[in-house]
Amino acid sequence: MQLFIGGACAGKREAVVRHFPTACWQRIDPRADPVDWLAVLEPGVGLEPGGALVVTGWSAWLEAALDREPDDDRLRHELAAALAVILEAERDHGLTMILVVAEMGRGIVPMGHRDRRLRDLAGWLAQDAASLTEQVWYVRHGLVQPLRQVKAPGD
Repeated sequence: MQLFIGGACAGKREAVVRHFPTACWQRIDPRADPVDWLAVLEPGVGLEPGGALVVTGWSAWLEAALDREPDDDRLRHELAAALAVILEAERDHGLTMILVVAEMGRGIVPMGHRDRRLRDLAGWLAQDAASLTEQVWYVRHGLVQPLRQVKAPGD
């Protein structure tokens, strides 16, 4: 699994396209249960073993989740379940899963309670995803910086 993270309009999409030009893209349905996200993929969308799937729409899902769930611990559990589903799909189908996540806040604490919750959840998502991925790419102003790359055995 790979993670591309950066602020809004930082160039994440372009960076993913440069690294994975033949990848299929899947936007998360903000109303869907995380366990059902990948079930919406239809056969024949170009996903074959060895292919790549880009998963986007995390911010919209987080915002919708805030409206339906008052407990941040349960939301963190849902995020963990979503990441587990993605890892399972990667392993079971021989795919490279690519997460595109917007960085929120950059240290600025919003005044509103809901905005603080959104920023915190986005931060937890980024941390959890980064801990599970093989490579983490930070994108800012169109510049792509590898933050972590797992070396292959023998490198």
